[in-house]
Amino acid sequence: MTASRIDGKAFAARLRERVGAMAAEFAKQAGRKAGLAVVLVGDDPASQVYVGSKGKATLAANMESFEHRLPDDTGEAQLLALVEQLNNDDAVDGILVQLPLPDHLDEQAIISAISPDKDVDGFHVINAGRLSVGQNGFVPCTPLGCMMLLTDRLGDLSGLEAVVIGRSNIVGKPMAQLLVDANATVTIAHSRTKDLPAVVKRADIVVAAVGRPEMVKAEWLKPGATVIDVGINRLPPAEGEAKGRLVGDVAFGEASEVASAITPVPGGVGPMTIAVLLRNTLVAAYRNEGLTVPDSL
Repeated sequence: MTASRIDGKAFAARLRERVGAMAAEFAKQAGRKAGLAVVLVGDDPASQVYVGSKGKATLAANMESFEHRLPDDTGEAQLLALVEQLNNDDAVDGILVQLPLPDHLDEQAIISAISPDKDVDGFHVINAGRLSVGQNGFVPCTPLGCMMLLTDRLGDLSGLEAVVIGRSNIVGKPMAQLLVDANATVTIAHSRTKDLPAVVKRADIVVAAVGRPEMVKAEWLKPGATVIDVGINRLPPAEGEAKGRLVGDVAFGEASEVASAITPVPGGVGPMTIAVLLRNTLVAAYRNEGLTVPDSL
């Protein structure tokens, strides 16, 4: 058996197209475009690329993009003042502060200052609480994207056994909650889990989000499992290579011989994150205007 690839890139393209069409419709109803503000502090190269790509994607989806690029030595009070300004700006529906922040800034304090109703990253403790009790908050983009891929592939997840490897607030914990809400039986595994391969072997669904290259091996997997690989790791360059190749947390080649379906790296979960960010921003816009959020979002 060779696993079928779960094409996150194609799914994300369809989601972005749908969001763009609905954003145009929102603009007609509201008399304005939905708006996303992205704040970047410092000149981290990877963050600069992410912010640039988010801005382009926002404009392509018929929304307004507001970029705020601040120097590395920006003080916490100055950054908090900008967040408060964006909270009060009716043209801004979503606020994203690009992480990581420079070491002298308290990330949690900054995230907590964002209005939960504009927290389209889903990192605010109020949105975490809303998720845990089944209220309409915002879910972090990566796990929500994973969930979309899973339900598209499997349909009803009721009764399936799922193992989430990783317990971060950004991916692992919200991913587990989403799976519980979908009536799966969920185990959160991590670095201190005893006999991790045996725990993973029980799973119909495996979500790997630990940041360890190719950690999950074929022999860990139950035959026919569906595997979602959130990891993105760059290996050291081999001889003659300018830079090492990108791999996930799952040994893709060998795992493909056991799983029924698997996300590749790159081209699996990664493209979903920005697509879901755009979706969350449009949902925020509908709510901010007191309009009914379309079911297809």
